[in-house]
Amino acid sequence: MSIGIKINLNSKLYLRDPQETSLGQNIIKHSIILIDELGFEAFTFKKLAKQMQSTEASIYRYFENKHLLLIYLISWYWEWVSYLIDINTLNISEPEKKLDIIIEKLVYAYRENPAIEYVNESILHRLVIAEASKAYHTKEVDKDNKHGFFTNYKELTEKVAVVMADVNPEFPYPHTLASNLFEMANNHSYFALHLPRLTDISISENDYDQVKRMLAYFTSTLLGYKSSHN
Repeated sequence: MSIGIKINLNSKLYLRDPQETSLGQNIIKHSIILIDELGFEAFTFKKLAKQMQSTEASIYRYFENKHLLLIYLISWYWEWVSYLIDINTLNISEPEKKLDIIIEKLVYAYRENPAIEYVNESILHRLVIAEASKAYHTKEVDKDNKHGFFTNYKELTEKVAVVMADVNPEFPYPHTLASNLFEMANNHSYFALHLPRLTDISISENDYDQVKRMLAYFTSTLLGYKSSHN
């Protein structure tokens, strides 16, 4: 499935919307590649400018600092997952089936859209697994939250929590389970790749089926329904 769309994100994250220009799209494209290659700590705008054969000043016209760029990239991914959930559950009425689709799209969102040339979803997925928590596990999180920087993640969590509540109205922790679903997907993918003794799943050759089955197991067990992924 190839879809051309523009992802709408908080305008306070950037000085100029990078999706609207070829230079901005290049910043997105190469920052994803370079953060994945170097890690966020070693990533700098100077290195990004060199990778792009551009200047630091040109990057600073779009983003004030690398922290806001990271939040932008992570938010882009969560908004993309949310979009995939919407279009794939549009005509689905059964909440159990919706939840199975949600899990599928969460785990395999990176496979979906080669048409957005400046975003490699597969590399961005690896970036999210390795670096997403660094966007909000900071001393500035409360200030960033007041600016609405995590709205995409909150709205996605709310969307999934509503479906969980439809599956089991008596379940007391739908938002907790929804956010844990996303965090488990990232954390245990990371553990499987780097710290395998901390998890019971494995990942090989970009195959995340065990992640999908793990999420489905916890979700279906806690909510009391039969998942097609089990």
